[in-house]
Amino acid sequence: MIESAPLVFKIASSEDEFEQIHRLNYKTFVEEIPQHEDDPSGRLVDKFHDENTYIICLQNNKLLGMVAVRGRRPFSLDEKLVDLDTYLPEGRSVCEIRLLSVEKVGRGRQIFYGLLKEVTQYCLSQDYDLGVISGTTRQLKLYKHLGFVPFGPEVGTDKARYQPMYLSLEKYKRNALDFFRTSLQNLDKQPIVNLLPGPVNINHKVFQVFSDTPTSHRSDQFMRDFAELKSLLCDFTRAAHVEILMGSGSLSNDVVAAHLALLAEKGLMLSNGEFGDRIIDHARRAGLEFEEIRLNWGEIYDYDEIAARLDRAPGIRWVWAVHCETSSGVLNALETLKRICRARELKLCLDCISSLGTVPVDLQGIYLASGVSGKGLGSLPGLSMVFYNHALEPAPHRLPRYFDLGYYASKNGVPFTISSNLVYALKKAMDNIEPEVRFEKIASFSRRLREEMEKMNFRILTPWEHSSPAVISIELPAGLNSEEIGRRLEETGFFLSYKSEYLLRRNVIQVCLMGEFTEKVLEPFLEALRKVSGRIPVSEPS
Repeated sequence: MIESAPLVFKIASSEDEFEQIHRLNYKTFVEEIPQHEDDPSGRLVDKFHDENTYIICLQNNKLLGMVAVRGRRPFSLDEKLVDLDTYLPEGRSVCEIRLLSVEKVGRGRQIFYGLLKEVTQYCLSQDYDLGVISGTTRQLKLYKHLGFVPFGPEVGTDKARYQPMYLSLEKYKRNALDFFRTSLQNLDKQPIVNLLPGPVNINHKVFQVFSDTPTSHRSDQFMRDFAELKSLLCDFTRAAHVEILMGSGSLSNDVVAAHLALLAEKGLMLSNGEFGDRIIDHARRAGLEFEEIRLNWGEIYDYDEIAARLDRAPGIRWVWAVHCETSSGVLNALETLKRICRARELKLCLDCISSLGTVPVDLQGIYLASGVSGKGLGSLPGLSMVFYNHALEPAPHRLPRYFDLGYYASKNGVPFTISSNLVYALKKAMDNIEPEVRFEKIASFSRRLREEMEKMNFRILTPWEHSSPAVISIELPAGLNSEEIGRRLEETGFFLSYKSEYLLRRNVIQVCLMGEFTEKVLEPFLEALRKVSGRIPVSEPS
């Protein structure tokens, strides 16, 4: 029988935890499921151990359950199924989920569900939206209840048979929460409120369109609808052109870097946070020549200093920056950067992944800008986009075909297979956006949240005048642990961002207003935050 001490769900990090993982691995996959040979050590070290991230459940520091996540190919399933990708939905960021195991004394929905919740949050933080597993044939009914889709033939041995299966993030949300709701009292009482930076809450009409039967990306009707979507995106941003790609925001930033490499000119990279550092990494990997202005996390640019730096370096011909620095919430000054670059006839490139759909974004005159279908645009992840304002020709022999925006333009934007479901979902989301109403709703709700949290003596990292209203980053004091606060808020039904490594290092939690939300969640969320943090609002002066 499980003791009454609390269950702790976390990512394994200590030598003792890894040792317990090896022993539970042995118990499950040697003694219980005869998948591996006996070993007198009583330990089974997974062959992918060094690449696995283990989500574990502890009680009094004793391991009760575990599951491993790994995003590096080849997966173990690649070794068992030829052409694994042909069985999977296109345009997904895929990870493999393995080694799900719970001690016999702890078997029940509470630990199992807790592990799944933690895996989901980890996958969100890593931008995975599809998980593949080898599900034991003993539990197929359970997996199907959770939304897993079987594919391909069974694998394994006669003694240990497994069915390859996959689970999409959206299917998990629909199926898993309903399945567990009847047995977990907390979920009966509390709604699930998504305050994450992505994937975000999505309008049911967008989901409806996404679920329609796929259509050919070569059909005349699809091409007309695709052209209309591109027109909507350009009208929304005031850019002259946009190309839409199957992939994440990292892909669109790689495309920006590749096109800058064609210029063979020196540039200036700007960074004041995690995502600024990431575009510097994109630039470095593309072999770009650049100088950089790199500030501490969350600092505000001195734009006069940027201008002076450019005047001292006339060889610089382009600038690349992040508009909304999601890691801290800083909204860098787009119009100021445009003015500085325009005065010096420099090409300005922007990462607009977290600003599109949450604040006004005017891309007139921008050389290249990246965006995504999820987050502020309110659709599913899976599409990325690059906006531009100049004529482009294909660049054969100089760019990979998939990176060549000129090649896309020469093929009316559809040179390769693209998911009609994702395209129509994004089009429906764009149809639903009323920009002025949406931007005002986000700003108004953000102000109210900030005011109430400041009354609780929480320190919000970025001042309002330099902040995106859609990202509120709260630096917790030493007495509060961000991982613990985030986990406890999840237990009350509020999912926010805290698991990314850069947030954990700084003891920061984030409330994000990028998807659909209702103002009715304000008071319940603030009450939950007060309870889990022990914070009492500061009294107003009488």
